[in-house]
Amino acid sequence: MEPAVLSCNANCIITDFDDIITWFQHVSQNAASVQTQTLCRILKQNCGVEYLKKWLGSYSISDMDASQLESLFTSLVPLATHADFEPFIQKIANGDTAPLLTQQPITTLSLSSGTTEGRQKFVPFTRHSAQTTLQTFTLSAAFRSRVYPTREGGRILEFIYSSNQFKTKGGLMVGTATTHYYASEEFKTKQEKTKAFICSPYEVISGGDYKQSTYCHLLLGLFLCDHVEFISSAFVYGIVQAFCTFEEVWKDLCNDIRDGTLSSRIKIPKMRDAVLGIISSNPSLASKLEASCLELEAVDWFGLVPKLWPNAKYVCSIMTGSMQHYLKKLRHYANGVPLVSGDYGSTESWIGINVDPSLPPEKVTFAVVPTFSYFEFIPIYRHKHKQDSSFVADHDFVEDEPIPLSQVKVGQEYEIVLTTFTGLYRCRLGDVVEVGGFHNGTPKLNFICRRKLILTVNIDKNTERDLQIVVEKGSQILNKAKAELVDYTSYADMSNEPGCYVIFWEVKGEAEDKVLEACCREMDAAFVDHGYVVSRKTRSIGPLTLCIVERGTFKKILDYFVEIGAALGQFKTPRCTNNPVLVKILSACTIKTFHSTAYSSTH
Repeated sequence: MEPAVLSCNANCIITDFDDIITWFQHVSQNAASVQTQTLCRILKQNCGVEYLKKWLGSYSISDMDASQLESLFTSLVPLATHADFEPFIQKIANGDTAPLLTQQPITTLSLSSGTTEGRQKFVPFTRHSAQTTLQTFTLSAAFRSRVYPTREGGRILEFIYSSNQFKTKGGLMVGTATTHYYASEEFKTKQEKTKAFICSPYEVISGGDYKQSTYCHLLLGLFLCDHVEFISSAFVYGIVQAFCTFEEVWKDLCNDIRDGTLSSRIKIPKMRDAVLGIISSNPSLASKLEASCLELEAVDWFGLVPKLWPNAKYVCSIMTGSMQHYLKKLRHYANGVPLVSGDYGSTESWIGINVDPSLPPEKVTFAVVPTFSYFEFIPIYRHKHKQDSSFVADHDFVEDEPIPLSQVKVGQEYEIVLTTFTGLYRCRLGDVVEVGGFHNGTPKLNFICRRKLILTVNIDKNTERDLQIVVEKGSQILNKAKAELVDYTSYADMSNEPGCYVIFWEVKGEAEDKVLEACCREMDAAFVDHGYVVSRKTRSIGPLTLCIVERGTFKKILDYFVEIGAALGQFKTPRCTNNPVLVKILSACTIKTFHSTAYSSTH
């Protein structure tokens, strides 16, 4: 029987915003006991599965109380990574219907984007996955509505995209988690529950060509512009990408609205029919939009959002981690329209929601929802000496034993460990979070970075967050020269001795070579990791290299990931890569190269 994730108990189904907030206040106040009960439900529901037999096979799980189970589980079942589950998931993909990871039928597999780890992973997706997604969206909408009330029956301009799906050897459907969700009953229910309806029909979302879908999203958003209450996307990159596209195609969009037609660039028959069934000729709206666009074009599209969607109360999307880079551009488009950070989750499980939507994205924390999964937290510490005997194998962090949700401390950094209803047990997520406070009894997490070191040559240790800080410092010099950093990535070049960091920038506008040289020097000097500084001073790491790539390079990277199965709505630009295809694209598109002189006087 599926757990009643949308209810306080099996008979108390949540139907409106007040109910769901009351429910969340209850479970967050009792987060510790709710977590114990959540683990109990997971284990009793999945009692006897193949993965757990090795450690729990001799115990009568069904007869044990929740506290006993929690103690037994955390003492006997080891911490795991996704690699430990891959053999079981592969058997499921090949058609094995035995209860390998879960007693629930797994008819669908989610596909991670592959942009973080460099390769795509299969993750079990069940009805529970769709239900928790619905609950996440309803709960966060309830908190947003308290700060930014919207009109009932209004529209959402939502830039969402399904990926192409395929079947495994065993007949299971594979696609991104968002693709499965958009095709679910829960997605249809979401609009009723949140009392807001998206501008685009399913045929636009599921078209399979993000360029054609983006054009149609924009067209329908403009056609219904006075009804749009807020603008949304899974990741903020999707919104920025759509508005960059708008700058190029606005005249065609206005022509379509004037004539009630659809550009010939839309070639997918179902998409064309669905859009033409909604729009109609509206010359006065087209003229009004044209005048607005001419004004916006003259100011580099500053204030595009309030100008074109005057009733939009906010822009909502995931804006943390690697997405922070796009905030400056989005703020340019938004001109004061509030930016609300979306919620925190992964392909494996939803984790927390934004209960403080008035906070700027840089300060947002996520309150853990203690019914979604069983959460553990590994305390981690940075900046320790390499010879420390407790240092983990890849020399990135020192770690202590995992602790339950109820024992975390404010200000401490942790790696999250998940035990899910979909068959992952004590699975290390790889995310580094800091506890920023508590909402009742549940912690509020500040996402810091992926734990995995992305740049290391010698004894240096730099994470995605470290790189982000360095790039921000370098780009400040670029901004003063009236140029803009569009996107960036990096890699550790070990092809020569000594190895060095290579950072690729795509720049909009003109920047003189001396400005770019200064940017390169500033970034090299801005790395504060002791191992990097020492290695640069002793020349065991070479000068940082800044490569300027031609405009459109990062769209080529997006297209590459879409071709291998990622959806635009799931895409995250990899901030570091050793993928040979990506390195080849970046190298082929490099038009200028600069080498840092930051340590040239060091002897």
